[in-house]
Amino acid sequence: MPSTYQSNLINAPVEKVWDAISNFHDLSWAPNVVNSCESVGDTPGTEVGAKRILNGAFQETLRAVDSTAHEMTYSIDDGPSPVSAKEVSNYIGVIKLTPVTMQDSTLIEWSSNWDSNEEDAAASFCHNIYVAILGDLAETMS
Repeated sequence: MPSTYQSNLINAPVEKVWDAISNFHDLSWAPNVVNSCESVGDTPGTEVGAKRILNGAFQETLRAVDSTAHEMTYSIDDGPSPVSAKEVSNYIGVIKLTPVTMQDSTLIEWSSNWDSNEEDAAASFCHNIYVAILGDLAETMS
């Protein structure tokens, strides 16, 4: 099962970071990576079942959210190669925030795993996207 993991230290308290990222329909904190985030259906972006289309291509669903633990789980349901439904199945991403209390900062961890016979999703795609998104978040929050 291919997987990827990225993390970053954000110079902001965990509550402020959670407020920025917890709405599944709002990725304004990643302006250099996400050009558009279209909500699909009537489920609010803070509730399980919320759906979105990122950059007109990636169809995703919010699968779990825990505001107390500052953690959310989502799936990529379809998208362009190498994460299309034909190439990848059971794609699950997890975003977890942990306070770094001595610095009033936040550790953000973004991991994902999926079923595929190809390594392209991890090597050439997911790693680079998540690194860029976490860089955007750090810049936005500072």
